[in-house]
Amino acid sequence: MAAEPADSNFATRRKPSFPIGDGLRSYLRRYKRERELSITYERLRDFHEVIPLTDADGRATLWDTVIYDAAEMPALNEALKQVYALLKVDGDLSVVQHLYVDRVDFCTFGNSTPFRIRIVNAYNDNQDYFYVKKADASRLYGLELEHLLSPNRLNFITHGATLVEEHVAGIPGDIFIEQWLGRRPELKAVRVAKELVKFNERCFVRLLGDMRSYNFVFVVTPDFEEAQLRIRAMDFDQQSYNGRKNFYLPQFFKENAALALFCAKHLRHETAHQYQREEQTLLLQRASLASDRLSLLLHEMARDPIAPPEKVRELRASLAEHYGRDAYLRCESMGALVRENLESIRRHVGRPVVPELVPE
Repeated sequence: MAAEPADSNFATRRKPSFPIGDGLRSYLRRYKRERELSITYERLRDFHEVIPLTDADGRATLWDTVIYDAAEMPALNEALKQVYALLKVDGDLSVVQHLYVDRVDFCTFGNSTPFRIRIVNAYNDNQDYFYVKKADASRLYGLELEHLLSPNRLNFITHGATLVEEHVAGIPGDIFIEQWLGRRPELKAVRVAKELVKFNERCFVRLLGDMRSYNFVFVVTPDFEEAQLRIRAMDFDQQSYNGRKNFYLPQFFKENAALALFCAKHLRHETAHQYQREEQTLLLQRASLASDRLSLLLHEMARDPIAPPEKVRELRASLAEHYGRDAYLRCESMGALVRENLESIRRHVGRPVVPELVPE
């Protein structure tokens, strides 16, 4: 059984930014995602100089450190601290007075062209990050679906055309492949493969695309015998936009080939199917716990034109074949397709994952 690799460089470049409609804005206000902010994305764009940012080994990164007018810096730093307080402690400024803004970085790579703010504790030099980005409706749906359907909680705030996100900590997938995969005895191979299968299934059911290795992280937690592992998405620009089914299956990206081969080596077909079904069951449990909120989100998502009609038609035909359910052919939106995916796993239909499938 072969499949077209989901190499999406072209698709990713062409993905537009979608404005936040009234329905989604109302949802965000209802669940306190929309708040008044003391900073905007456009204000951060008003920098005067950039300095290329290098890593600890002196190699160039995708980020530049930006410099603002000296007269603007005190007010800008205070505004950024207020945003951090709102993100972390519901705006309680009394507990962040000892923090300071150490650096503001800017990245021109990708759709969201984000700013990354480094916040440092003056007493102990502990640091944290948050991001300021252009608000995009499809990205907001991706963040909310991650919050509701994954084992991870996400903090983010919107204000008009500005989006503020907390930092997702972990080892980037490409670094994990290069330095950790099969090289760390504390990480049991089967446990790594299990999490890859579960992550693959989560992305597919909730239609989160473009999960190449540099768009997700591995979170390693030491345990009393063996380290625990979880995979977290950290980029949500490609939520429910592409029309190709394999775009939502991380196993098919060439950047993830080493991970797919690792699964094929360490998991039997029956075991992979077991882990896939376990994650489906957890998805349904999370959906049930957040049923009212999820229903409202998918209602707004179904009304929002976050993908061209031809992409919806292409994807629904593939999903109808995959799950063997003609109900997909009546779906007219990406939101409806996510809802139908949840219904399909509730009915326990569709083909199991096949660990032998690797990128061509």
